Amino acid sequence: MKFSILIEQDEDGRYVVECTDLPGCMTEGDTLKEAIENINEAIVGCIKSRLKTASGKIHITSLPSRMSIDVDTSGINYA
Repeated sequence: MKFSILIEQDEDGRYVVECTDLPGCMTEGDTLKEAIENINEAIVGCIKSRLKTASGKIHITSLPSRMSIDVDTSGINYA
């Protein structure tokens, strides 16, 4: 999967990174390398959290041969 990220440098020289595809998924780092490593971890954490939340809403009475899942993230803030 590919995600879009936005990188900015703050007034203290730290790099602030936001994954624009996952609202609320952001982090920072002292170096660009550290910030990119941190956003990779943050993206994985956001996805895991959203899947965990979504899995609690799935109730299956029989096993379908194929299924798609829509994850509603509206109104949920992740850090």
